[in-house]
Amino acid sequence: LLMEKTKAPSVEAGRYDLVVDPSNLWLTIHESIGHATELDRALGYEAAYAGTSFATVDKLGTLRYGSEVMNVTGDRTAPYGLSTIGWDDEGVAGQQWDIIRDGVLVGYQVDRNTARMGGMARSNGCAFADSPQHTPVQRMANVSLQPAPDGPSTADVIAGVERGIYVVGDKSWSIDMQRYNFQFTGQRFYRIEGGRLAGQLRDVAYQATTTDFWGSMRVVGGPQTYLLGGAFNCGKGQPGQVAPVSHGCPVALFENVNILNTVQEAGR
Repeated sequence: LLMEKTKAPSVEAGRYDLVVDPSNLWLTIHESIGHATELDRALGYEAAYAGTSFATVDKLGTLRYGSEVMNVTGDRTAPYGLSTIGWDDEGVAGQQWDIIRDGVLVGYQVDRNTARMGGMARSNGCAFADSPQHTPVQRMANVSLQPAPDGPSTADVIAGVERGIYVVGDKSWSIDMQRYNFQFTGQRFYRIEGGRLAGQLRDVAYQATTTDFWGSMRVVGGPQTYLLGGAFNCGKGQPGQVAPVSHGCPVALFENVNILNTVQEAGR
């Protein structure tokens, strides 16, 4: 694979259909959904350090976050999840809830304090302190994109693409302080031609706004494509705290996404 990558051609910038593997998509979920739906950010309480969120509370129940095949949950009970707990650090039991349903923003991640400030009925168990020396703050749940119960396999998703790119593995990323404008790269990229993989590409980054990207999602894979990814080093707060978190997702197809050539962009 490495030898093939070194000899692969550099991508031609433009618009492509993307098949994104869960080994890459989990990080996009973390940055563009996970952080954007933390209620303290949406209320402006992280503005001086970590930023705010475009998904403000006045948009709850109305914001078209993505296409109708997009269903995202917050979950503190997911098996093997890095953010899974029995009770959080305020004594609230772990639970699962909807954040995005049929593409519409319907929930946030909240602890007791942000629930009160945001006029929410209750906490959903998102308080966490990384040591006894720190005060619990609102932290991210396992935020995951749900598969389609009868959805296709990865091979079947690729087979439905005439001209596109298959993205595998996470690498670098960039996103603004409101979690709206972003670009992501990956570890490996494969040309898709006529529904088949046709060799690797190099120097690929996909760029979009959060709502345009998730709005372009046309197909989500079935449970057989679902993978739980994650990180141990999500940072937040002043003084800074670090928390582990997982994000699950199936393979997904995104149509007509803007692709940058990273070498050409770096030379500008």
